[in-house]
Formats: sequence, structure tokens, C-alpha cells
Amino acid sequence: MRKTLNILFICLGGLTVLMQLATIDASETDQYLAVTGPCYQTFPQDHGAHPGYRTEWWYYTGNLRAASGDRYGYQLTFFRSQISPPGAKAKWPQPPSDWRTQHIFVGHAAISDIDGQNHYQAERMARQALAMAGATQKDGVTTVFIGPWSASISAGKHTLTAATPDFSIDLSLQASKPPVLHGEAGYSRKGSSAHNASCYYSLTRLLTSGKLEAAGKTMAVEGLSWMDHEYSTAPLENGIIGWDWFSLQLSDQTELMVFLLRQPDKRVNDASSGTFIDASGKSQHLSIKDFRINVLKEWKSPQTGGVYPVAWHIQVLPLDLELNVASNLADQEMRTAVSTGVTYWEGSISAQGTVGGKRVQAEGYVELTGYADAFDAPM
Repeated sequence: MRKTLNILFICLGGLTVLMQLATIDASETDQYLAVTGPCYQTFPQDHGAHPGYRTEWWYYTGNLRAASGDRYGYQLTFFRSQISPPGAKAKWPQPPSDWRTQHIFVGHAAISDIDGQNHYQAERMARQALAMAGATQKDGVTTVFIGPWSASISAGKHTLTAATPDFSIDLSLQASKPPVLHGEAGYSRKGSSAHNASCYYSLTRLLTSGKLEAAGKTMAVEGLSWMDHEYSTAPLENGIIGWDWFSLQLSDQTELMVFLLRQPDKRVNDASSGTFIDASGKSQHLSIKDFRINVLKEWKSPQTGGVYPVAWHIQVLPLDLELNVASNLADQEMRTAVSTGVTYWEGSISAQGTVGGKRVQAEGYVELTGYADAFDAPM
């Protein structure tokens, strides 16, 4: 059996190019690298790309304030998708072409103007060819880019840039804690099988400063960001229709990440888990038995009809932690028809509650997939 891969690219200037990239034996699609055990990431090397794994992303979110006190959230994400396994014997169309590639890069960017009640979003897509997109490493610096969008990552410092017709992001981030390896030494399970997993680490407290531009106004901003880097080949178990992912930066200098993998029967998959990071940077793995998340409020998208939770009560039992969490802006839905075709909610949140009986506040981000449509894309 043979399978022909046709990829539709939406390029700059509205140019649409449909290319037949390769013809590959379907039996060869299992030749991607698999994540089956501890990843033991080291830095700065593992800030770079991991070709051979089918999917990878570098993901930044943050909550920032201008001198005026106005609040902003932002997202900047870079995806790498490998379109054929490293062992596949692809029969490329002839003649040879400089446009040929095994990797597609996708970018999503957004700014949430919380006090202005506006959400700006954009997407980009390019192949790793002719310097249009890629992930490079030189002298300890990783640069991930799609055209003018880029993330430059060195030892503890990150520089983010993205310009769109409606908004722009120009930020400098400094890590105040070391990378956190989730799960078992970076091995994050996403199902009952060993290969339903990813290599996953985060930088959970990045001191951030720079400029945002939106609606013709430029704002100097400061605040905190969060960075995730994850790569895998088969991250999700069959039957999972979406996930709820939370990142929270608490006022006591601790952080919390939890994710719920949702099933069609409305139950949560047992592989759902999380990580707590104390003020010194030490991490503690959390299983699904350690936390409870209840939805308090929902919002229906007028664009897609998707119904999303936008307020929650979170308990982490071993930590005696309770938080009431709410979105800072209801409509933070990302609609990405040009790139991934996936509709999801990615938004700024705030929280208040107690840890060990002491009052805390928190800011963070939530990602919700599978609410507008069941999530079945490889990303």
C-alpha cells in the first residue's frame, strides 16, 4: 500500500501552492522516533529541535502590565511537524527542488487586551526551505523562526519577536528558575501505553520586559512568562477528545501545571497529571489522584458555537492548595483555519485562594482543546 502526501501551504502575499511532496509506503510511517522512557533533557542543547520525532512545539505565554496599569496577555507558539519518518524511502517528484523539505513550521500569536476587552490573533505557516522557517543552533543559541517571527533561546535568556498587520510582540525574557522536567525525568505520559508520551519541560517563571503594539498603540510592559517545549511522535491515546491545560504562577513564588485529558464519556483519563514547583525550583510530580478541578462557569463562542469552561475551582490535596480561577477575557478563542485547522481556547487567567491556609494570588494561562470540535490533529 502506498500513500501520497499532499500539503497545502498558505504563503506570504496570499500565494497558495499545492505540492505533491513525496510518495511513502504506509508501512514506513512507524519509523519516527518514539518516546518510551525518561528523556533526561540537558541545556542549552535540548532547547533546540529534535528531528525524527513527528511533532514539536516551543510555547510562550505571559501576563504583562503597562505603566498605566493596563493588563495584557500574550501567546507565541512555534510548531514543527515532520511530514515523513526519517527511515522512509520517499520517492520525490523530479526534478530536484530547493523547495523540498521534511519539516513544516507553524506559528500562532495572540495578544489579549484585558482592560480593552479585545483579542488579537494571527498565524503563519512555512516549510523549512529557502530560509523561510526552521530551528537552528549556533554557539549555544537556539533560534526558531517563521519569516519575521522568532524565538532566540540562550542560557537563561529568551528574545521573542512577532509582527502582524494588527499587533506586534517584542519581548526579552530572563529565567529566574532552572528548567523543570515533567513526569519522570521529562517523560510525560499521555495515555496507558508507554509510547503515548512526550518529552516535556518548562521554564515556569521568566521575568519579562519589552513592548507590545496593538490598535496603533505601543506599550512598554513588564511581567511574567511561561515557556513549554515538548516533542513526541504519538502523544495522545486513542479516544482522547481534548485536554485542559493550566499554568499558574503564584504570589508565593511557586508554580503549578496540571492537565486533564478528556474522554468521550466525560471522564478524565488516568494519565492526566501535573507538577508543582516550590520557591527554590524543586519540582513535585502530581498524579490525577492528587488534584480536583471543577468547572464553575462556561462561555459559548459566537464564532464557532464551542462551549468552553472559563472559571474553575482547583484543589491540590497534598499541598493543601485551593484556588478559584477565572479567565481575564471570555473570548480568547484561537481559530487557525490557515495553518492547523484546529480551533482552541488559549487565554489569560487570574486566581486567588489559599496554600496551607495562607492567602495567595496567581496569574497564568489555560489551553482548552476539543470543545469546538473533537481534537484529532497530530498536534
